[in-house]
Amino acid sequence: MSHLKFATSVGRLGTESAFVILSRAQALVAQGHDIINLGIGQPDFRTPEHIVQAGVKALQDGEHGYTPANGLPALREAVSQDLFKRYGVTVNAEQVVVVPGGKPTMFFAVLMFGEPEVEIMYPDPGFPIYESVIRYSGATPVPIKLREETGFSFSADEILGKITPKTRLIIVNSPSNPTGGVVEKSELDKLAAGLAAHPQIVILSDEIYSQMLYEGREHVSLLNYPRIRDQVIMLDGWSKTYAMTGWRIGYAVWPRSMVETVTRLCINDHSCVNASAQYAAMAALQGPKDEVLHMVEQFDARRKIIVQALNDLPNVSCANAAGAFYAFPNISQTGLTAKQAQDLFLEKAGVATIAGTSFGDNGEGFVRFSYANSTVNILKAIDRIRPLLS
Repeated sequence: MSHLKFATSVGRLGTESAFVILSRAQALVAQGHDIINLGIGQPDFRTPEHIVQAGVKALQDGEHGYTPANGLPALREAVSQDLFKRYGVTVNAEQVVVVPGGKPTMFFAVLMFGEPEVEIMYPDPGFPIYESVIRYSGATPVPIKLREETGFSFSADEILGKITPKTRLIIVNSPSNPTGGVVEKSELDKLAAGLAAHPQIVILSDEIYSQMLYEGREHVSLLNYPRIRDQVIMLDGWSKTYAMTGWRIGYAVWPRSMVETVTRLCINDHSCVNASAQYAAMAALQGPKDEVLHMVEQFDARRKIIVQALNDLPNVSCANAAGAFYAFPNISQTGLTAKQAQDLFLEKAGVATIAGTSFGDNGEGFVRFSYANSTVNILKAIDRIRPLLS
């Protein structure tokens, strides 16, 4: 079919390597290989039963039709109440837009502001879809380098120093995928103060891991900064916190001036989010949180185990993850590139991980391990890898 000519913009789209590795791992399993998957960023817990039952009840009650493009009013109000409970901020439910997962918010924000001759900043290493959709839009991607020595936090001074007349959007993510890094409040304070002087710049704050923090840390949302509230798009959702990745439901809080435009994008893109998932999401916000707290406690225990185990590997060092459920060890002293290590671990040890370069050029020398798997499997995976590095 070489006679087909795709639009140039399609050629600029990247991918998310976690799904590529997942496919390779599943193919090996189908061939009879024993594969431990520490690649995919997906909680290994079931969605809490009361949430599942709320979705089932919605279907049984006949909730089979279209819903408003921006989400059910009751769900948007529940999000508003949840944000007030967690952060003490007042968010008008009209500013909440419910979408199928986290990626639509990223895509819509970049499509609204990205075009040729525009610059958009994004974290590197960072979630690969950021750079992918920036390039798709025709804008110039400007990486914000995250460094191991600072716990993979960003430097507010560095971000502010990269601002040019072409800068239109800045993407930040804390807690971070793939590093598990958390940005210190002092850096957020400095960033917010600096961006208040640039009201023409929008900030997309990806806070999807906001409830997965360890060692007594508390999440600081960019919604907590009144001076830049009209510049902030805050992304969050249910996938990680409530183990609802397959339900495909997320939300964002948008400045009032952008709500009509993003709602139009929803109508053009997906019409609306399916009704039963929205009723399930409402039950998640309004119901008990015992299972969520248990899940985070389990992730914390695994975090300590995997960081220690990785540091015990020859020529490997691993910074302490502060949030999310990822470890991002430095493997540069092994003599392997990130891609070589990823392929070696999968093909020779039966352990699926993700090369740091899948998250940007600054990920070279690192490999992402997801500890959204059992402690038994984590330790077994490390034991399999050890002989390859000895």
